[in-house]
Amino acid sequence: MEIHQSARQGCIAENHQGACLQLLSEEERRSFEERTVEVTYRKGDVMVKQGALASHVLFLQEGLVKIYLEGQPKDLILNILPPGSFLGLTSLFEGNHTFLHSAATYEDSLVRMTDLETMKALIAANPRFASAVIGMLNEATAQLYGRFYCLSRKQSHGRVADVLLCLSERVYGADSFRLGLTRGDLADLTGLTPESVIRILKEFKDEGIIDSRAKDLVIKEKDRLVRISQLA
Repeated sequence: MEIHQSARQGCIAENHQGACLQLLSEEERRSFEERTVEVTYRKGDVMVKQGALASHVLFLQEGLVKIYLEGQPKDLILNILPPGSFLGLTSLFEGNHTFLHSAATYEDSLVRMTDLETMKALIAANPRFASAVIGMLNEATAQLYGRFYCLSRKQSHGRVADVLLCLSERVYGADSFRLGLTRGDLADLTGLTPESVIRILKEFKDEGIIDSRAKDLVIKEKDRLVRISQLA
């Protein structure tokens, strides 16, 4: 496996998790819908608090969410979740009744909340759905491995390149997008200072790798960005 692929997998979750709902029967899906409520969160809202009692699993319908461990002097961002992602799946298993991490919104978000008992019943009744949930948990573990590799082994330029590639491929699905994250958010994701991120982005722009105007960002030379991700 190529190292740069592993690292990019650690930045942002795949947005195909919601496909597992298609594995439910019509009756199961109706039961799921009847026991689901929609909640709107504004940009910057804390959706899940680390250590809080977990009573629901959350499905991100719209928006962008960061998953992080609270700490001093800074929080550690574990992952970014795009639309179509689940939050709180680890709370489904016996012996774990609290959220293992916090979650907050990068932008206005719409979430569907389903109580734990409903989810547990669906897992018990539908083996294919249960297998999909296990697969999502395994993928989350693999993403964490890539994330920690990036933070512990890569230099600053490689970290910034990884995040830009993750955003392009896993959130916006294009090389040209309006960036919803601030320079401070990018600094938190890369484990760098905002000043370092601004400097590296300017270097990328001066070298023609990217172009940016205000919130709009274009990856002009993706191959070069990939090589920086691999080697830096």
